[in-house]
Amino acid sequence: MDPISRKWRKSSYSGADDGCVEILTPPPAGKAPIRDSKVPQGHVIMFPDTAWISFVDAVQRDELADHAP
Repeated sequence: MDPISRKWRKSSYSGADDGCVEILTPPPAGKAPIRDSKVPQGHVIMFPDTAWISFVDAVQRDELADHAP
């Protein structure tokens, strides 16, 4: 069996020099490894894939906007 070739992918909404989060693709089963694109040698945060999907969905629906008075 060939090993899976994984790469870090940055959001297409980021500019060339803008920092952003990156996700490892394809992710390991059931996980969403996330890192800071400005510090690629830094820590990786591992989320359950269902939590990451829920977060991305909430961002896309603008549900995380600051609603402070």
